[in-house]
Amino acid sequence: MKKIAVIGAGTMGNGIAHVCALKNFNVQLVDISEAVLEKAVATVTNNLDRMVSKEKITDAEKRAALQNIQTFTNMEEGLQEIDLVIEAATENVNLKLKIFKQVDELAPAEAILASNTSSISLTKIAAATQRPEKVIGMHFMNPVPVMKLVEIIRGYSTSNEVTQSIMDLSKTLGKVPVEVNDYPGFVANRILIPMINEAIYTLYEGVAGVTEIDTVMKLGMAHPMGPLQLADFIGLDVVLAITQVLHQGFGNPKYAACPLLTNMVTAGKLGRKSGEGFYVYTKGSKDLIVAPSFKS
Repeated sequence: MKKIAVIGAGTMGNGIAHVCALKNFNVQLVDISEAVLEKAVATVTNNLDRMVSKEKITDAEKRAALQNIQTFTNMEEGLQEIDLVIEAATENVNLKLKIFKQVDELAPAEAILASNTSSISLTKIAAATQRPEKVIGMHFMNPVPVMKLVEIIRGYSTSNEVTQSIMDLSKTLGKVPVEVNDYPGFVANRILIPMINEAIYTLYEGVAGVTEIDTVMKLGMAHPMGPLQLADFIGLDVVLAITQVLHQGFGNPKYAACPLLTNMVTAGKLGRKSGEGFYVYTKGSKDLIVAPSFKS
């Protein structure tokens, strides 16, 4: 495996491109927006510069990694002669099904098709292709260059050979792969998202404030950040989407999204990406300031 196409150049896509290019894979980064591609390359460059300044890599390794990345706005051009596609588009089932149908038609017949989905059924995604045995999940964690875990999700038809190949690749990328089966939320988000949703319910019901809830979980449970801050970091729209996948997938009311979460997403308060969620985010500042809506 030498050439990898990454579909989607947002936060996850540029992070995946970064780690693959740094391990000397040829990366073809594909996005419909030239501006997003330019921003992605700038982000990768800045992150590599940071690694150089911390003496984690050399300047020569940085230059080589950047040379390994090519960008494309045309999917057909971006999928030429690739061995693996990693889709990293928005967590929207209809969008992912559309992309996989296109990728299946354009990618070489022997290519493996992977999705970075954090909750959507790989079996459903695979059904949109003519190669379900070659479809698999590679759920990277954010930020990709830092986080070690990759959830490797087997769809109903994913072959043993493809699973082993992707497990091996993940280790080559310096990650720790964990194989899981295809059920709503897999492992990470089946456990994490209900916890975040319960934290939002705790705020919604007036049990405690934003800072108090996050402090309890950080100091009492040794979490590096509280669940409300983490929700902002993930994106409240993403949290809501995964909650809906869990609720629909299991049909259990315990997974129903908190009304406060739904209202915040409807109002455009998406967390860090929009500048406000449970906290207010100012560019260049690392201070955690509780959003005005939640100040007593």
